[in-house]
Amino acid sequence: MKRGFYTIMAAQFFSSLADNALLFVAIDLLTAMKSPAWITPLLKFLFVLFYVLLAAFVGAFADSLPKGRVMFIANMIKITGCALLFYDLHPLAAYAIVGIGAAVYSPAKYGILTELLPPEKLVAANGWIEGLTIASIILGTVLGGALVGDHTSALLLGIDLPLIDTGIDTAPEAALCVIGLFYLLAAMFNLRIPLTGCVYPHQERNPARLIEDFANCCVILWKDKLGQISLAVTTLFWGTGATLQFIVLEWAKTALNMSYEKATSMVGLVGVGVTVGAIMSARMITLRQSLSVIPLGIAMGVLVMAMAFVHTTWLAYPMLIFIGVLSGFFVVPMNALLQHRGHVLMSAGHSIAVQNFNENLSILTMLAVYSLMLRLHLPLNVIIILFGLFLAGTMLFIARLHAANQREHDSLALIGEHKH
Repeated sequence: MKRGFYTIMAAQFFSSLADNALLFVAIDLLTAMKSPAWITPLLKFLFVLFYVLLAAFVGAFADSLPKGRVMFIANMIKITGCALLFYDLHPLAAYAIVGIGAAVYSPAKYGILTELLPPEKLVAANGWIEGLTIASIILGTVLGGALVGDHTSALLLGIDLPLIDTGIDTAPEAALCVIGLFYLLAAMFNLRIPLTGCVYPHQERNPARLIEDFANCCVILWKDKLGQISLAVTTLFWGTGATLQFIVLEWAKTALNMSYEKATSMVGLVGVGVTVGAIMSARMITLRQSLSVIPLGIAMGVLVMAMAFVHTTWLAYPMLIFIGVLSGFFVVPMNALLQHRGHVLMSAGHSIAVQNFNENLSILTMLAVYSLMLRLHLPLNVIIILFGLFLAGTMLFIARLHAANQREHDSLALIGEHKH
């Protein structure tokens, strides 16, 4: 890997770590406000909403400036959202602002990989990026839970600076200071990301033309025989992954009788598995073999349904890790294949924007459905079984669609094709 790749990884790790820690601090703030349970998933809902609303514009923005500079600007937006919690802005609104920064960040983060690396390096690069992203989710989850815990907050509030009144008097304020430091660290790495030498034509600024161009990019990627399969898998993965985070949190509290702080560590176990699966996939699967991992998505859906019948921690630990391993192993090759086809068919920023639009529309839909199920007071086990059935059934449909495409034309021959 080129040296700049490791700078990108560091920037992504610390920015994602702060995002995930902030999520659980925001959840704790909602709990302190005695908000109803169905409000909690709306944190993630509003966070990803801007991935969808801004999708037509952030791709062009990412291609109009050096990617490192775009990532720096995005991080400053995230810092603003974090800082506004100090001024009693509602957690839903503050985390939505962080979501705007994340929406701007993503096309630059993934788009720079196709500029910096050749196609044969993309699976390995995605393995590292996804592995580090999931590691940041694990650590961010644990960090967020710890920061609002009594022990850690007492330690932070016990820190005194001589002759300086910091004005930090509560556990959430101390937690936000720590998270803000991680955002600043990510911004420092953003400034060290090298120029790739990749310059795109002048980007359109007319909103109507941008939306038209974005819609055309969506059609191109969904019509492509490789693009439609990889986009369908990653869209499903991110929607189910975001929802599973909340399901596991609630399941650990109800089925395993865990406290909120311990329940966050169960969410982290899934992340451990995803990291392991991503690293294994990066080492074992080439870009040309990427579509062979689709059956693992079906197995993951079946295993999720088994959660409804588990009530002991000695079964829960390995099961959650294995769910993570399966998801990490099949999403990394799919992500790499999607980036490759997007780069071949259009620009890096535009292709990632299309990917973000579809994946986050899936997250919005599934979180909204999950929130509605809670609002209707459906039993958690019923929700888990319906969720697993949907995942396994959709992956089976995608597998059959790929088989039908292959009977019509050998789409695998397109893997490795150079940019048009």
